[in-house]
Amino acid sequence: MAGVRYVSTRGSAPELSFGDALLTGLASDGGLYVPNESPTIDWQGAGTRPEASYVDTAIEVMAPFVSPSFELDEFAAIVADAYATFHHDDVVPLVDLGGGSFVMELFWGPTLAFKDVALQLVGRLFEAELNRRGERLTIVGATSGDTGSAAIEACRDRDALDIFILFPKGRVSEVQRRQMTTVRSGNVHAIEVDGTFDDCQDLVKAMFAHETFRDEVHLGAVNSINWARVMAQVVYYVWAARKVGGGGPVSFSVPTGNFGNVFAGETARRMGVPISQLVVGSNRNDILTQFFGSGRMTIAGVEPSLSPSMDIQVSSNLERLVFDLLGRDGAAVADFMMKFRGEGSVAIEEHVLQGLSETWSGTSVDDAETLETIARFKAEHNMLVDPHTAVGLLAAERLRANSGHPMISLATAHPAKFPDAVESAVGSRPALPDHLADLMTLDEQFTELPNDLATIENFVLKHRTSD
Repeated sequence: MAGVRYVSTRGSAPELSFGDALLTGLASDGGLYVPNESPTIDWQGAGTRPEASYVDTAIEVMAPFVSPSFELDEFAAIVADAYATFHHDDVVPLVDLGGGSFVMELFWGPTLAFKDVALQLVGRLFEAELNRRGERLTIVGATSGDTGSAAIEACRDRDALDIFILFPKGRVSEVQRRQMTTVRSGNVHAIEVDGTFDDCQDLVKAMFAHETFRDEVHLGAVNSINWARVMAQVVYYVWAARKVGGGGPVSFSVPTGNFGNVFAGETARRMGVPISQLVVGSNRNDILTQFFGSGRMTIAGVEPSLSPSMDIQVSSNLERLVFDLLGRDGAAVADFMMKFRGEGSVAIEEHVLQGLSETWSGTSVDDAETLETIARFKAEHNMLVDPHTAVGLLAAERLRANSGHPMISLATAHPAKFPDAVESAVGSRPALPDHLADLMTLDEQFTELPNDLATIENFVLKHRTSD
């Protein structure tokens, strides 16, 4: 089976196989790895059979991305094992709201968030690749709430991995924090950083840029800077389009912070899925709304909101889209990102923006509108949604371009992950599922550290398992 190779968005890092890109994470030149070409899928392929499962579709969609690093039979077994951890037979079920509107529920995994869809797979891919090589990996990740718990659940107790997750102090929900801090496993380390998510993300990138440290601890990435995360999310766009599109165009609305989830939709579109519109929903931290409206990216202060997983001002995965907008010119992307970081603002050219607007649009939703949307969907559809999903639902209503095309809104987290916001909207607190019913009574264990690179690197060096 033919596979793809992986190149950096900044052009000067070596081209890698999937296995090497999986373990490397962030490219050595600071860029993000992307396929050197997009494989295409047979739109009338195996996944369109009435009896085709989500696992069938996942194997079909991802096989070209992982070949030849993983043989098809080995990969198929890993995929099946990953999605056996989900609490719904369809893995990501679709709910029909009527009028061509659908909600795709991505929260049926172990930690109740869409990050499980990718990370339950990625943890197993790490283990298989490391065991083949006889190596260990030190995973360091930053989280705005959901990635951390999903990554910990995927990597806990795996012999070849140590995992260190950085989360911003006071800026994740209590449920999100406890899902990270109540795990008792020798290879898991939760670190509360005195700063924002962007600070945590910058610390992770700085560790990857510190070549001596990176090599000494054999650093790996679990954030969506790792292509494997995006790859796994492509699957549910294909799955949903086949289920409700009838072979015709479909649209998606995605509540978005770090841009990896919605970029997976763009990847599906390039593979041949007839996606006519990608709607980006932001909260008050609206750098993405600004970008799709004016083509300009401007760094501003991060403001806490009811949808904390989107409290981000530097969306890492946007660089993957910029790479394509700039003609896949790595040097141009490096200059673009250097200007953004150096000056705090940068813009793409008007003619490039015009082409972007054919598919992309964005809007921001404030906290009051978020609460109103949660209440309205409970009243109109008897559906309880979390604040991030509410942002995506309202964005879909505002920006849906063609009512003849099905509009699929992504429900990215279970409402019980954000009980305070949901209670404010509807007057009652959503219960945690049975498998997490004791979460609020468990003892927590985490380390508080300052927003200081040397301090955090020293902690990793001291607490990782030596090779």
